[in-house]
Amino acid sequence: MRTAFDLTPYRRSTVGFDRLFNLLESGQREDDGYPPFDIVKEGEDSYRITLAVAGFAPNEIEIVAQQNQLNVTGKRADDADKGDYLHRGIATRAFERRFQLADFIEVGNARFENGLLSIELKRVVPEAMKPRKIEIGGGNASNDRIAAPKPQAQAA
Repeated sequence: MRTAFDLTPYRRSTVGFDRLFNLLESGQREDDGYPPFDIVKEGEDSYRITLAVAGFAPNEIEIVAQQNQLNVTGKRADDADKGDYLHRGIATRAFERRFQLADFIEVGNARFENGLLSIELKRVVPEAMKPRKIEIGGGNASNDRIAAPKPQAQAA
């Protein structure tokens, strides 16, 4: 009987939760479908998703970024040349691939080159959410309070 949870399916479709999954899971990834893809961490706060979409043209692929989710769908236009194939090994079936994104992950540019679709991602944490250093002042606490404005004397 298996006692550990296998988080592999969740890890593959999320970006930006690296620390959480590294703590919860160690193990090898398995191939989980079509189209195959890679997720690359390019820097501290930048990622790239690359999907292998051979047989598709850029106008047959749609990328939609919603809050915390990235959807990539592909639907091939009908072939004008319905040739008599002896072997058809290049998959051209319609697909939809969803990626769950962590908070503050923004989708950037997308490139299509040599049958590979690359989508840039970046973690952009708002200034209000970033940690800030609080300086410790000297003196006694009563001087640090905000005083009410003093009434000004009127000229007679």
